Amino acid sequence: MGEKKTPIIVIGHKNPDTDSICSAIAYTNLKKLLTKGNYVARRAGQLNEETQYVLNRFGVKAPDYIADVGTQVKDIEIRETVGVSKEISLKKAWTLMKDNNVVTLPITNQRKLEGLITIGDIATSYMDVYDSRILGRAKTSYQNIVETLDGNVVVGDKDAYFTEGKVLIAAANPDLMESYIEKNDLVILGNRYESQLCAIEMNSSCIVVCEGAPISLTIKKLAEEHGCTIISSPHDTYTVARLINQSMPISYFMRTDSLITFQTDDFTETIKEVMAKKRHRDFPILNKRGDYIGMISRRNLLNMAKKKIILVDHNEKSQAVDGIENAEILEIIDHHRLGSLETISPVFFRNQPLGCTATIIYEMYQESGVPVDKLTASLLCAAIVSDTLMYRSPTCTQKDKDTAEKLASIAQLNVEEFARDMFKAGSNLSSKSPEEIFYQDFKKFSINDISFGVGQINSMSDTELDGIKQRLVPYMEQSWQSHGVGMIFFMLTDIVKESTELIFMGNNASELITAAFNCMPEKESFILPGVVSRKKQLIPAIMAAMQQ
Repeated sequence: MGEKKTPIIVIGHKNPDTDSICSAIAYTNLKKLLTKGNYVARRAGQLNEETQYVLNRFGVKAPDYIADVGTQVKDIEIRETVGVSKEISLKKAWTLMKDNNVVTLPITNQRKLEGLITIGDIATSYMDVYDSRILGRAKTSYQNIVETLDGNVVVGDKDAYFTEGKVLIAAANPDLMESYIEKNDLVILGNRYESQLCAIEMNSSCIVVCEGAPISLTIKKLAEEHGCTIISSPHDTYTVARLINQSMPISYFMRTDSLITFQTDDFTETIKEVMAKKRHRDFPILNKRGDYIGMISRRNLLNMAKKKIILVDHNEKSQAVDGIENAEILEIIDHHRLGSLETISPVFFRNQPLGCTATIIYEMYQESGVPVDKLTASLLCAAIVSDTLMYRSPTCTQKDKDTAEKLASIAQLNVEEFARDMFKAGSNLSSKSPEEIFYQDFKKFSINDISFGVGQINSMSDTELDGIKQRLVPYMEQSWQSHGVGMIFFMLTDIVKESTELIFMGNNASELITAAFNCMPEKESFILPGVVSRKKQLIPAIMAAMQQ
């Protein structure tokens, strides 16, 4: 296939928040301006209401969703072996394979795959002993016979077919020939007038005259009257007899049942297993419409290029898009604690103790001398306001606040009014199911082989938070074991009061929070004054309690 420039994907975590999405968009734009490279922003999960509000407000299209960044068939070199018609001869198929240095030919019709023929199939057709009627049973076209014998049609229609009768050589005298030539036979003979006459009068459907022998006008006229095709070949009788079976159409030998095909979106980790079990040399590739586009072999998997990825706003494998272990990580831009991701080779890794990844992205714009336009400033400001809970989170630094104010000036935003509208949109979840609310901002963590998950909703209205709580508690009670973690927690964070009501589920979950915050639960939840940050307040306290 033609050389294609594989895009470099800039992507946040599986449960994307406003910082994850806006930082990916802004950093993609910066990389494009600095390198002119093919960078694309993507998302690894569904957008929450807050982030969708931000994108809608500033007229920005949401990054396309990608579920898995593992290598796919479309990422490797697909050999464009041209599909052939099932009508071509074995000899032509063999020649095409030799000329193109391939061992498998795809048989197609209007780009749809009809079958396959391999060099082994052709070799088998040569070696197997067929009876003399095989040419007819295969419904061989006279065009194929002419091409295979390097001949030409003297009398008859080259587009017609030899469909019944046997193939024989007229080596005997005419008297004996009359005893074994039957109606519709194909007779191979030389320049003897008597033999040609006999074959025609016995109602042969075709005679092949060898060594380019001249054919009289009388024979031609008689053949026309009897509907007998005459083919002239420059080869001798032995060569014609040896070659003629190679004129049969590949449709008679091609494989059509249980064809193993792959699609361009199939992941290479999956097809490797299939290839290992089926020892075929080549496998056809189809696009989404089911059209044939090319072939791959096991050899194509040896040097396949992995997807190139830049991670923003996370460095934990559990939070990363699926298939990250099969991708090539180029960069990580983050503001969280060091996580569990490993890379094969060194990467550019920028991690700063700030309240938001967007603050780091803004710094990188400044360091690169690239001015921040109004739209980018709007997105980065929204990310900082969101991640720092409008500067109320303990993760917020003075640099975060100063950066947000600079960006708000460029974007011509009133931060307080914008924050109120944004948080209101984020907590307006009346149309969402409890499951959708739960996973809107949910992250998994693990320590000492114990895994737990924490979700969070921020709001400036305690009434909204209470309504969300009433919907979430029954959902968590019914399905916490299906979350794949030992314990689950959900933070209902009141931005105005700067406090969190923590609901929980799972073995020892209540005891763990009691130990972490030295407090007792009130019915099904804990009230945690001053706790608004999952990253800096809740998670460190939980992990410290686990270690003790």
